[in-house]
Amino acid sequence: MAKEDSPNSPAPRIRASDKDRDAVLGVIAEAVSSGRLDPNETAERQDEAISAKYLDELLPLIVDLPEGHDLYMSLQRQTGGGTTAGTTLARHSGPTTLAPVAEPGSGEPMNSVAIMSGRELDVPAGTSDITTYALMGGDNVDLCDVMGPGVTVSLTSYSMWAGHDIYVPPGVRVRDDTINIMAGNEIRGSAKGDGSNGTLILKGVSLMAGHEVHLAKGYRAKDQGQLE
Repeated sequence: MAKEDSPNSPAPRIRASDKDRDAVLGVIAEAVSSGRLDPNETAERQDEAISAKYLDELLPLIVDLPEGHDLYMSLQRQTGGGTTAGTTLARHSGPTTLAPVAEPGSGEPMNSVAIMSGRELDVPAGTSDITTYALMGGDNVDLCDVMGPGVTVSLTSYSMWAGHDIYVPPGVRVRDDTINIMAGNEIRGSAKGDGSNGTLILKGVSLMAGHEVHLAKGYRAKDQGQLE
């Protein structure tokens, strides 16, 4: 007798078709004609749409584009309301909403030190202040659980010959208040949100260093210690 699936079992990931990828590319093209995306953002989203294997990888590419609202809802229904259990998009209750499970500022401040090394730093909901020290190293900093509407998170980093990869969900506004000496930060075009899902403030001092802020994809391979 076949074993029945548990009601709490995660839904399987659904493979994207050429039609799905073409539809997303069409939405991106409409957004470009409306002036919503610059050339770098456009190229980045187009590349990710073309290389997407699963429907949940397409969702972040159109979540902040009004032209893609209907398509987003259609794809989301096909994925069972999100992606596999425990992933970023599975916790969305709407196109740009990712509510934390704790009140902003209720968590303890976080600290991290990376010297010729780095680690996966998952910031829990409620955390408002993060301080890092990096020398010839850097962390993967995942802010998907902490960000949400009305949330402000400060990430202060003192870095030399180093840098972090920072991952945010859609809708996060990134404000760069860092002091850079022969250094600089890169905020990917797709990670530049409108503030509807909170604000990230980058602070600190970098010497011959720099951080990169990325839009987190719809899945996180924590078991392999990777963030894509």
